[in-house]
Amino acid sequence: MFKDHFMQDFKPVEYSQTTLTELMIPSYSNFGGKIHGGIILSLMDKVAYVCAAKHSDGYCITASIDVVDFLAPVEVGELVSLMASVNYVGNTSMIIGIKVVSENLKTQTIKHTNTSYFTMVAIGDNHKPKQVPGLILKSEEDVRRFAQGLNRKNLKTEYKRNEASLKENYNNENCLVTLKNERCKVELF
Repeated sequence: MFKDHFMQDFKPVEYSQTTLTELMIPSYSNFGGKIHGGIILSLMDKVAYVCAAKHSDGYCITASIDVVDFLAPVEVGELVSLMASVNYVGNTSMIIGIKVVSENLKTQTIKHTNTSYFTMVAIGDNHKPKQVPGLILKSEEDVRRFAQGLNRKNLKTEYKRNEASLKENYNNENCLVTLKNERCKVELF
């Protein structure tokens, strides 16, 4: 009985790890002949949802996307694999780390093309955020990712606070000094 209750309150990272693999077809390409970034983002959102839904046992929404690094282009005909893992859990939210790799089947070349972090929020039957299970960390990598997720959450909170302060305490003279050596032309009337 205790073990079953414990497993509902906490789940190991590997329980919800998800991999999605899809062939990149010509209709996914942009004007440059490469796979459109929006296609990759859509697939990332899909794999983040599946990973989060598995961990939370239900419906989730995408709350934010933190950093989408496009490291290499994806070509038509390549297989793209998106690997998602719950890196951090809060009370109702989860940070899902996503690594994207593409594979050229002809040359057998594999490239790391994208990395991103999606914050997903679990939603209950009442359409409000619901508590998610805690995370069982079984490896040093799990611990590192959880700590980095906490750090990412704290940096995001600090960033929002700084942005609000800049807006609230806006001073035109200070801004003009800051912009002096930037590539902009200020033409205030």
